[in-house]
Amino acid sequence: MPQADELSRTFAALADPTRRALLARLCEGSATVGDLAAPFDMTLAAVSKHLGVLQNAGLVHRGRDAQYRPASLDARPLRTASAWIDNFQGFWTDSFDALDTHLSTRSTKEPR
Repeated sequence: MPQADELSRTFAALADPTRRALLARLCEGSATVGDLAAPFDMTLAAVSKHLGVLQNAGLVHRGRDAQYRPASLDARPLRTASAWIDNFQGFWTDSFDALDTHLSTRSTKEPR
């Protein structure tokens, strides 16, 4: 069940829009807490707490360079989440195909 635990932590971390914005910023490269906090109206401590959640989910790695602790993205847990979501691709494809068939049938039966 470790994979399910990882998946739960990943989705829990992604549930917050601030954390998603932090991940999007980290796609551009490593950043300090101060850099990450700049666009938000929140304290450095609040941003650090968000980073802690991301770090516990394995989505962020914090470096150690004296007082400078840059955060960087580790997208590997997203691969597991993406694979889980991809399991539903067949459902969506079948649903859209059924809708297309239904709409095609309706349009040929109804007068214009």
